[in-house]
Amino acid sequence: MKQLLVFVLFAGIFCWLMFSPIYKHVWVIRQALLQQEADYLLEIGASGRYGYIDGAMVGESRTRLASYGFQPAMLIYEVGSTTGQEGDDPSSPLPRGTGLKLVIRYPYEGLLNIDRLIGVEPPSADARMAAAGMKMSEYVP
Repeated sequence: MKQLLVFVLFAGIFCWLMFSPIYKHVWVIRQALLQQEADYLLEIGASGRYGYIDGAMVGESRTRLASYGFQPAMLIYEVGSTTGQEGDDPSSPLPRGTGLKLVIRYPYEGLLNIDRLIGVEPPSADARMAAAGMKMSEYVP
């Protein structure tokens, strides 16, 4: 009986040792892609040409991230500014020197559930990874 118990415990730890790095790698890559997309949107949106991040830019971003395997409907975008002015309104772009803020959130989708094999509780189903940034607007009316 002891041998069976040792085998079951060893098998669980062995599976975790083999597959956990793969899931952690996917998590790191997803986080990096989200941050790269946030930086790109801020660079474009805060440029002298725009001064905002509107729905069309967010739609293009969803399409780009979908090409990497993200589910577009699960992406949450939060656009704001340092002054409280809307950062997603093309009719009133943020003037030069105003900070344009962006947060992109995406759920973990059970990615870290394998950690249960060693007794570590994974993030809840509501938890989301996030990428954020702020860039000063360069738009001059």
